[in-house]
Amino acid sequence: MTVQSPTGQMDNAMPNTPETGPASCTSPESDASGQSRRGTWRRFLPLAVIAAGLAAGYAAGLQDYLTLAVLAEQRETIKAFVAERQFMSILGYFVLYTVAVAFAFPAASVLTIFAGFVFGWWVAAILTVFAATLGATAIFLAARSACGDLLRKRAGPFMAKLAEGFSRDAFSYLLVLRLAPVFPFLVVNIAPAFFDIRLRTYAAATFLGIIPGTVAYSWLGQGLDSVIAAAGASGREISVSDLVTPEITIAFLGLAIVAAIPTLIRKFRGGA
Repeated sequence: MTVQSPTGQMDNAMPNTPETGPASCTSPESDASGQSRRGTWRRFLPLAVIAAGLAAGYAAGLQDYLTLAVLAEQRETIKAFVAERQFMSILGYFVLYTVAVAFAFPAASVLTIFAGFVFGWWVAAILTVFAATLGATAIFLAARSACGDLLRKRAGPFMAKLAEGFSRDAFSYLLVLRLAPVFPFLVVNIAPAFFDIRLRTYAAATFLGIIPGTVAYSWLGQGLDSVIAAAGASGREISVSDLVTPEITIAFLGLAIVAAIPTLIRKFRGGA
């Protein structure tokens, strides 16, 4: 129907029908604000889950159990379990390692060494490389979703220049970070999220870059018995530092330098 306005013009009156429903009380601004809040929650949810999982792990006291000393004390029991239930043990280790890396729990080196002890170095290395890559990719995606865009927008000139270098040769940059033992594994997992690195580049560089270190730590695990005996004779608990020799550290640094050579050559040519 039509009604006449006070000005004398004819206006259409919209009846309140089931099809049209009552007029909305929500403004476009409030709709946009609500959608923005929902988008923010979705972005930060994966990172919140990781933080909650890490806190739950510490609250449960897992850091007291996932140590080389505790695992060494139970080594015979664990080896017997692995011998009886090999497939279940392999699957369990893969899941445990993936979750530990994805939730940033500091147990990667200990688990790799002990896997070399119970599975043999080559089985341990294969399982660990795939599990570590999967877990690292999960935390990378969570960090990129939550913080990547925000940090890039607020980055200063130095960070912007570093991000540009990563975008030009991300694979080589990340490969060097993976090979060099001076950079913590967790830091290298998260840092590339701030530099707009493609997922496949991140996964490939991670997979290849962690192979040397994983093989080395798995191989060290095979000599765990002699190290345990030496630590016991001196009356102290075994630690990861008992297995890591200066020669291995130097070898890792050498690998990082070799991986950096192509990038240095390209920069030299570009500046010439």
